[in-house]
Amino acid sequence: MMDTQDYRKDEEEQVPHDNGEAQDSSLDASTELPIDLQPNDGEPAAENSEDGEVGADQRAWYVIHCYSGYENKVRHNLEQRIETMGMKDMIFDVVIPTQEEIEVKDGKRRVVERHVFPGYVLVNMVLTEESWYVVRNTPGVTGFVGMGNQPTALRPEEVSQILKRMEAEAPHIKVTFKVGERVRIIDGPFNDFRGTVSEIDAERSKVRVMVNFFGRETPVELDFLQVEKS
Repeated sequence: MMDTQDYRKDEEEQVPHDNGEAQDSSLDASTELPIDLQPNDGEPAAENSEDGEVGADQRAWYVIHCYSGYENKVRHNLEQRIETMGMKDMIFDVVIPTQEEIEVKDGKRRVVERHVFPGYVLVNMVLTEESWYVVRNTPGVTGFVGMGNQPTALRPEEVSQILKRMEAEAPHIKVTFKVGERVRIIDGPFNDFRGTVSEIDAERSKVRVMVNFFGRETPVELDFLQVEKS
């Protein structure tokens, strides 16, 4: 049985819970988890082999829920607990799914990291009562994602899909404009012209802008990086 004093010190740095300071941890309408599961607080039964031992071959990826904006803090807290509580042979990796994104602001381009699933963190672990206890009682963690009282492991194809998305070669371009909005062209022959967005082609990363050219509205097709919100 584990001594509860080992983790009380960690919990003194609790992330705000119900005092209104934390952001809403729910996903927005455009974000979907690769599995249709809900957070739960149920304690799992230990998964032991026939001889009663728990082996590393039983490791799997699980999803934990936390407050949106506190993903990095939760990962830091959990990694510290894994170290201090000697759980490296049960909890192997903690990952926050992110994707590189090119943001254009004030005519400058910069690469930023965006959380793919705000409010969710992936943990690679062997699920037992002990490992569940360490993760579930980490400051900032609000629950495992699963069905009923049992945390549910991600399927291998779901893990591959998430990792592939994280390792994409070309950064995703953040679009800050919508159809009907005014934009300024910042590159190419129409540099510094202003116009109205008439069409956005996300698959090709192209935008069509209606520009007033010699007194006529002329459609100009441009890359996302060639325009910015006016």
